[in-house]
Amino acid sequence: MKKSLILLLILSLLSANSVCAKGFFHKKNKEKKEEVHIVKPEEKKINWKQEWKKHKENTKSKIKSSEEAEGMYETKFPVINSQIEYTDMNGEVTLTDCIKLAITHHPAIMSAISNAEIYESRIGQAWANYFPTISAGVSYSRNDMLMTMKPSGQFSNMMNRRYNLFYTPTLSANMLLFDFGKTKASADMQKRSFESSRYDAEMSIEQVIYNVKVAYYNMVFAEEQKIVYEDTVRDYELQLKQARAYYEIGKKAKIDVTTAEYNLGNAKVNLIKAKNTYELAAVQLANAVGIPELEEVVLKDKLNTKAYEVNFPELIEIAEASRPSLLSAKKLMDAAEMGVRAAKRAFTPDLSAIGSYYRGGPQMNTDDGYQLGVQFSYNGLNLMLLKKQVDEAKATYKKYVADYETARQNVYLEVKSAYISLLNSRDSLEVSKLALQEAKEQQYQAFRRYEVGLGNAIEFKDAENTYLNAQLNYYSNLLEYNVNAAELERVVGAPIKESQIEL
Repeated sequence: MKKSLILLLILSLLSANSVCAKGFFHKKNKEKKEEVHIVKPEEKKINWKQEWKKHKENTKSKIKSSEEAEGMYETKFPVINSQIEYTDMNGEVTLTDCIKLAITHHPAIMSAISNAEIYESRIGQAWANYFPTISAGVSYSRNDMLMTMKPSGQFSNMMNRRYNLFYTPTLSANMLLFDFGKTKASADMQKRSFESSRYDAEMSIEQVIYNVKVAYYNMVFAEEQKIVYEDTVRDYELQLKQARAYYEIGKKAKIDVTTAEYNLGNAKVNLIKAKNTYELAAVQLANAVGIPELEEVVLKDKLNTKAYEVNFPELIEIAEASRPSLLSAKKLMDAAEMGVRAAKRAFTPDLSAIGSYYRGGPQMNTDDGYQLGVQFSYNGLNLMLLKKQVDEAKATYKKYVADYETARQNVYLEVKSAYISLLNSRDSLEVSKLALQEAKEQQYQAFRRYEVGLGNAIEFKDAENTYLNAQLNYYSNLLEYNVNAAELERVVGAPIKESQIEL
């Protein structure tokens, strides 16, 4: 009995210790958790005045760039006026409307035009060598005079002051008169670079136009695809209604009803996917134009079904005369040639006019003086450096000559490829149009046969799928034909003619 009491006492002590230990560790963990502090992000104060000033400057810059883009666009496409506002469209846009909006709103075009303005400013920087350089300053000095002999007489009176104080305001100017063509060669080189950047801006405009066309055509195709699936759903609904009616009167088996329900379900799933594709195409068009609000618009135009009048030799001639990338490469080659001229003229001296005016002395108005002259000089002449700079300029010119030839060959390849693709898509479109007509007739006959009880569900499904695929194939080929035409216009650098022949 005594042993049992001792054992119970020991167990109670152990349990009490475990409870205390749990409480201790729980309290310790709680204290550790309380030590965790979440640092809130510092709220940044907004300087509304500075933000408004920045917004005003950005708006002004955007308006200027938009006007520049309009001028470049209307120069290249004089038959189309780019003056248009999104608020005037009433929710309906044509392809031309989207292109006009993109010209004045897309940030890629604004960036390319701003880049051209950078190169334009460098022309003025080069000619600035002929503008005078003005310097102005005021100096004050205190000189502690060193005397090495005993002063006497009048000289002693002059040396009564230990310090000499001088106040010297100075105004000077230096102006380059002639540098044997170095500045002109540098300015000509910058001018060619600016012209190249202008062609790069045109290339950006044409790329944006191409992207807008592709996005617009894709949205039209997505709309046609949605309509096709809506028609398919209606056809299967009619078939299901007919199958149920035949089943109720005992003319068709239950499997026809089940098959019709299955086909209708698949058609509805495809319709949902088509609607999603249409919404995505609308977002892509808005992004291509550069206006998010364009997502909700209704498209007026359809895919073009008229043939284009194209002739490959004429296309090559037009491309060599108007393709921006090729003209840009030509200007860069000319700029490199100017660079060789500028490097060679670095051996020549500079003829400058110098002038300065001083006023000062121990007092501010004690005395004045001036200096006028002409300076004929070499500045930092290093023959070895100049020789290597000429070699570098010659190698750079050779590189740009090769780059221009590469660009010319690439233009030929791209025009040829786009021309072949356009012809192939035109032939495919004609074939798919005939197949669509045959599939439509087959679908009509299958529906009529099932309607009068002669056909079966499998025959109707096959005919319906054939007609569905024929429609999608036709619109897909029509989309490809329009996209290939847009690609040909992009690589040629000019619009292609459209005939009155209906495909």
